[in-house]
Amino acid sequence: MAERDIVVIGASRGGFQGLRALVSALPADLPAAVFVVLHIGRHASMLPDLLTSWGRLIARYATHGEKVEHGTIRVAPPDRHLVLSKGRVWLSEGAKENFSRPAADPLFRSAAMEYGARVVGVVMSGDLDDGAAGLANIRAQRGFAIVQNPDDCEAPSMPRAALESCGADLLCVERELSRCIQAAVHGMSSDEASEGAQMNKNVFEKEARLAASRLSDIDSLDEVGERSALTCPDCGGALWRIKDDHPMRYRCHTGHAFTGLSLEEGIEARSETAIWSAMRAVHERVIFAKERQRWAERSGNEDQIKIEQARIDEAERLVELLREAVQTASSSAN
Repeated sequence: MAERDIVVIGASRGGFQGLRALVSALPADLPAAVFVVLHIGRHASMLPDLLTSWGRLIARYATHGEKVEHGTIRVAPPDRHLVLSKGRVWLSEGAKENFSRPAADPLFRSAAMEYGARVVGVVMSGDLDDGAAGLANIRAQRGFAIVQNPDDCEAPSMPRAALESCGADLLCVERELSRCIQAAVHGMSSDEASEGAQMNKNVFEKEARLAASRLSDIDSLDEVGERSALTCPDCGGALWRIKDDHPMRYRCHTGHAFTGLSLEEGIEARSETAIWSAMRAVHERVIFAKERQRWAERSGNEDQIKIEQARIDEAERLVELLREAVQTASSSAN
């Protein structure tokens, strides 16, 4: 019977009510430590107090360096990654992953490295694909994977990405999450990840060490990835595509990391920003041409008036084309 006593949970939009249902059914004597990442960004919340009021376990924000203890719930605090190492909890101001800090992937990855098969990973409702790579990390180390059924989620993207990444040992609806976690903790057998969905353990371990070191040297990145023509949407640095494709993911030398959907979102946002910047620049050409035209009118320079009008007409046509491009980009993103 497998001993599993580390439960790591990742959730985003739609996960709040799921967490309520989950903790309300966990027993006070749960022989495991529970760690929760909810995408709250920089904003403080009452989540730990609410989790405590909803259930039998005491929940609070994790503190740097505290020991891992059974029968507790620790929540990643605002704007800090929560990671596990050497039997303790550590908080990090490292680079965002999948545009989030806290993010599920750093927690899942560190738990897999530290505790291996003792880990139960849970991916709940949320947008994009944070947690997909982390759950693959857990399965690569023979941990247990639970995914909320996408059809039961307000935001099905995160669980779908997790399933595509590595599958799951249990697929369950919101009201069954607690029961599934308890079954995993108490030794339910784990299926092997399907062939073709197995993360390369050697690459995973090297990548995990890179993530822990924050800034990465180029040679180390070359060991785990291939240099890409793409650049980081967060800092503009070069991206490396990690050699293991389960799931497809990218990392830059400053520590930002992305799985496929998150990188796509970043590229689309950057493209739209670039179009708006181009529109602003062209519109400034119109404004300047009109000012020069008024100057020419005051000077009685008919030739210059015509030249400036031609410039205005050309720039306004270009502004319309750029406006159509923005609308097209926004429609495709939605």
